[in-house]
Amino acid sequence: MEHPTTAALEAGLDHVRRSPADGGRVDLIVRRPAENAREVLQEGRLDSAEGLVGDTWRARPSSLTADGSPHRDLQVTVMNSRLAALVAGRDDRWQLAGDQLYVDLDLSTANLPPGSRLAVGAAVIEISTQPHRGCKKFSDRFGLDALRFVNSTVGGDLRLRGLNARVVVAGPVRVGDAVRKQPA
Repeated sequence: MEHPTTAALEAGLDHVRRSPADGGRVDLIVRRPAENAREVLQEGRLDSAEGLVGDTWRARPSSLTADGSPHRDLQVTVMNSRLAALVAGRDDRWQLAGDQLYVDLDLSTANLPPGSRLAVGAAVIEISTQPHRGCKKFSDRFGLDALRFVNSTVGGDLRLRGLNARVVVAGPVRVGDAVRKQPA
């Protein structure tokens, strides 16, 4: 698979920017049952103790906690589906990014500052202050240009790599469900 160039990524940025500010939808749900394993789901359950039920989040240590336990603000990662399509090239490669929810929604910090809440299906998640950055795995899967693109200043402001969130109201989530901002 050939990776997208910086020019191709920049050419697709306007399409990503046209993502709805509210009233988006869930396009893909992915559970990570083991490292580097992915299960594409039509329906999942978000839980305040488990994150996405069946995902390995609880088994992943965090350098952000004193005891190395999983960090609750990193329970669920959410990526803009338009950006996933841009970097992945094909729909069957989106899940390689490693996120659990792929949504057609403006994830920018201007639209969703930390502490914002989103209803995702019947569940509610809260946006974390912890940034979600591209890493070596992202570069290996989508190319160095894609890594630089999502980690750029503009990429950070738009949260092109996605965002971290925690579950505040448990509930089912399905592909096609609405994603709506909740009042503060």
